[in-house]
Amino acid sequence: MWHMLWPLLLVAFSNCFYHVCAKSTPEKVNAFGALTVTYLIGAAITGAVYLLSVRPTNALSGLRNVNWATFALGLAIVGLETGNLFLYRAGWKVSVGSLSTNICTAVGLLLIGLLCYHETISPRQALGMFACAVGLLLITK
Repeated sequence: MWHMLWPLLLVAFSNCFYHVCAKSTPEKVNAFGALTVTYLIGAAITGAVYLLSVRPTNALSGLRNVNWATFALGLAIVGLETGNLFLYRAGWKVSVGSLSTNICTAVGLLLIGLLCYHETISPRQALGMFACAVGLLLITK
């Protein structure tokens, strides 16, 4: 059970912390300058954890299995970070902005699951997508 719960809690906590930090980034600082510092810190931390998690002789060989998805994930992360910084700079509230983007993401992923991964959408999920759409209209108006 714990192996299922701890990643969920880590994502939830990190997402809350992330949005507080994004909302707190000063508007006077260039967004891409702030993101550069963010990514340098992230690279240093993940690089250190990576090196601690493998034998020193396996460090380079452990990176041979990366594929296009690793590089595309970097692009996606830049889009997320940039979008969220400008979302809050445009005046979105931290509660409504995050909720709105997460609803849009959930609906988008249901459709991607259906179209790209041939997952089925149950009537309950379809009703949930409709409820999300109605909810999105209600919280943004």
